[in-house]
Amino acid sequence: MDLFRRLAAKTSAYLLLFSLFLLAGSCDSNSVYKDHEDIEDGQWYVKNEPAFTFEITDTTQTYNVYYLVRNSIAYPYYNLYVKRFLLNDKNKIINEALNELILMDEKSGKPLGDGLGDLFDHKVLALKSYRFPRKGKYTFKIRQYMRQDPLPEILSMGVSVEKEVINPK
Repeated sequence: MDLFRRLAAKTSAYLLLFSLFLLAGSCDSNSVYKDHEDIEDGQWYVKNEPAFTFEITDTTQTYNVYYLVRNSIAYPYYNLYVKRFLLNDKNKIINEALNELILMDEKSGKPLGDGLGDLFDHKVLALKSYRFPRKGKYTFKIRQYMRQDPLPEILSMGVSVEKEVINPK
């Protein structure tokens, strides 16, 4: 029973931390879309492709698209390879790439990103200064591209689409 209480307390702490993360992230005025998908039991299978659908109304604007990654300190690698797909409203791939996301310092093993306890949140650029070709709905899919299936200790994946702000100099 003591184990059950510790697990319940730990789960409550994770939920509180995640709620604070969402609250802090929702204050971004340049954000057009922001969402995440929890990875069940922190075990990310290759067949599990989180998908995020959003609408673009301004095609004259450039956007930055970010990966939002949450991992635990027990994640066994310093990096994470993901393959991303941007699809239009006809489900046609209009942009795809393989990206390496650096989650920890390779030499020291020190976690990067924002952390509290043993959880770390990362915001990593996926598309810079991207101009969407048409108004409408787009879907951003992410597939883990590591050699391990399932990939442990990745707790959630998400995406943030933000208007690019160009500061005049």
